[in-house]
Order: sequence, then structure tokens, then C-alpha cells
Amino acid sequence: MTERLDWPGLMAAGMRHLGLRPAEFWSLTPAELAFLLGQGDGRLPMDRAGLDALAARFPDKSETDDG
Repeated sequence: MTERLDWPGLMAAGMRHLGLRPAEFWSLTPAELAFLLGQGDGRLPMDRAGLDALAARFPDKSETDDG
């Protein structure tokens, strides 16, 4: 079964309770909206692709590297 989002509820929370304009609401990512609504820290769990990208950006130094 596919989980469905409660769009009317999310829109009410964002626009009525948080005071967001429609363009501001629709420009948010789900993580940003969750953060604004007090759900978690706004970050999604890292997946394998995210870990690989992080490792490529900050490679471990080898023993021969100066440092």
C-alpha cells in the first residue's frame, strides 16, 4: 500500500500556522517543511550515493601523504 501525504493538512500547517506564502510553501523540500514543523533535525538519512559522494569530496589521506 502506498502512503499518501495529507496535502490539505500540510498546506494548512505551512500557510496558516507558519504563515508561509504559497510560493514559499511550494518551494520547500519535504525535509525543510518537516524541520519547520518540528519534526527531527531536517536532514534525511544518508544513502549509499550520499556516502560515496562524501568520500569522494573528502578522501582519506594515505600514509604517504604529508599532513
